Amino acid sequence: MSLLLLALIGFFILALLLLRSALGAWRGRQRLGAGVAGLAGALCLALAALCGTISVGIRGYRALTQEVLAATIETEPLANQHFRATVTLADGSLHMFDLAGDAVYVDAHILKWRPIVNLLGLHTAYELDRIAGRYRALGDEQTQERTVYSIARAKPIDAFDLARRYWLLRPLVDAEYGSATFINATEPATYEVRVSTTGLLVRRIVRR
Repeated sequence: MSLLLLALIGFFILALLLLRSALGAWRGRQRLGAGVAGLAGALCLALAALCGTISVGIRGYRALTQEVLAATIETEPLANQHFRATVTLADGSLHMFDLAGDAVYVDAHILKWRPIVNLLGLHTAYELDRIAGRYRALGDEQTQERTVYSIARAKPIDAFDLARRYWLLRPLVDAEYGSATFINATEPATYEVRVSTTGLLVRRIVRR
């Protein structure tokens, strides 16, 4: 069980105890004590909700402490400026995309938490977001067929979006940014897409 989940449970239990104490104090006509306990209980309940929101939001993200393999991509030309990309993600899942262009483009979300949040088990995390076809010439990019697909895991809440939208999470986030790379797809080849705290990089696998 993660420290974040333990914190959620702890704050929730503490909130229930404080709210129960507040109710008892109110019945005993101890208004000040009831108010203090009620406010403390509400704060703990809000912290439990925050832990729960973050826990759900980071599902699909992978912890990142060093350079790691995010995906393997095999390219197979089908026709002029059309190719198939076979993607094997870090969790072993296999996906195939027919793309238009001269290169395969991949981007990712990277979320870096502040050191104090690391104590809850949250570290720099990433999630591959989209795959697309990319043209070498700008004119083709502006006029030719566009093919873009999502490779992100579906989830009700995304921590990356939460970090940008809600001020309550901003003090906890050190940095949140996007990173992208593209790979030549004009010949059959296999590539590794790797991610580090500085972003995405790609290496071709040379078969021996």
